[in-house]
Amino acid sequence: MPLPERTYTRREKAQRAKLLFQGAKRCAGDISRIEKQIERIDQAAEDRARLEIQAHARLLETAKHDVANARVAERCARGDEKATARQQRKDAEKRLRAVERARR
Repeated sequence: MPLPERTYTRREKAQRAKLLFQGAKRCAGDISRIEKQIERIDQAAEDRARLEIQAHARLLETAKHDVANARVAERCARGDEKATARQQRKDAEKRLRAVERARR
């Protein structure tokens, strides 16, 4: 499941529900003010979701680079360093999986 298109705060959800209710009550009248408020809330939620998606993409890219660096370090390690490098690779892979799961 991809990240949501909009991320509402608790306050925004309540405010939006209130505005929708007010708009439904005034369906025969002028509701342009209510629609503008809802649009502002939706835009803020879309901006927040976009920033979260970008942050997740950066974090995912960093985690992938960390895994690649750890794999190279493990291949280059000798003797006692090998076990430490192996553990660092496993830790990097674990972080990568956690970041990937966070997207769902």
